[in-house]
Amino acid sequence: MSVASLKSAADVFAAAGVARYVSDWTTIDQARVNRFADATDDHQWIHVDVERARRDSPFGGTIAHGFLTLSLVPTWLAQCVPLTARISVNYGMNRVRFMSPVRVGSRLRAVFTIDGASEVEAGSVQVTWLVTVESEGGDKPACAAEFITRHAF
Repeated sequence: MSVASLKSAADVFAAAGVARYVSDWTTIDQARVNRFADATDDHQWIHVDVERARRDSPFGGTIAHGFLTLSLVPTWLAQCVPLTARISVNYGMNRVRFMSPVRVGSRLRAVFTIDGASEVEAGSVQVTWLVTVESEGGDKPACAAEFITRHAF
């Protein structure tokens, strides 16, 4: 079930444990992986050396950084959750797990459910989202995490 729109704290509380939100698919290409490597100074060969990864890695090619996958979570949330707030901020992450490698060329999407919400000020809520990042055709998730956001309505 999806709630039509989250326009208030009451809407968020009503969606907790009930609504399920699914993002569009995102292709993870080598150019994105290379840009992430440049931004984070993480140029480990399993991410950026296509020929060596094809030859020497157990994955048969380059893979995305786990933190690249994780960094897409806020974008996916904004894409698929009909949330209208005065301001929204990322507050943190809990229990992040990278459960399977993301091969370059894969398509990923995120599935969100609200695990819990609490009022932090009048009209503002802190939301704990259960996030599962799926790899198209994969038999287990690429990533699972608890993502915490705050929203003022």
